[in-house]
Amino acid sequence: MSRAHSPGLPHVDPTTPPVLTLPTPVARADVPGWCDTVRALLRATGARVVVCDVGGLGQPGLGDVDLLARLQLTARRDGGRIRLRSPTPALLALLDLVGLRFEVEGQPEQREPALGVQEEVEPGQPPS
Repeated sequence: MSRAHSPGLPHVDPTTPPVLTLPTPVARADVPGWCDTVRALLRATGARVVVCDVGGLGQPGLGDVDLLARLQLTARRDGGRIRLRSPTPALLALLDLVGLRFEVEGQPEQREPALGVQEEVEPGQPPS
């Protein structure tokens, strides 16, 4: 299945990151086009994050891992990153198995504590 290119970029609200919906299956030959789309979204919107909706990928395979790794690399080269929307537990397990970590919508970023969690204080000091 080949990817149909539409002219220009869709309208993007600058307050929310652009969303890229990935279809299934993604042919290896289509990967450079998806990377170009991520690069164009980052540059056109000024966003630092592109949300990749992976809910439609179905049963994940190594081709999906390769696609996501290349999209992340492309985004990082442009100073951004991708965030996954609707990943299946199987996709997350496969990404973990190959050692790839992705930010997932609805989960706190690694460098931010979860809401309602207090940082540890020195003994004898009141919590802030």
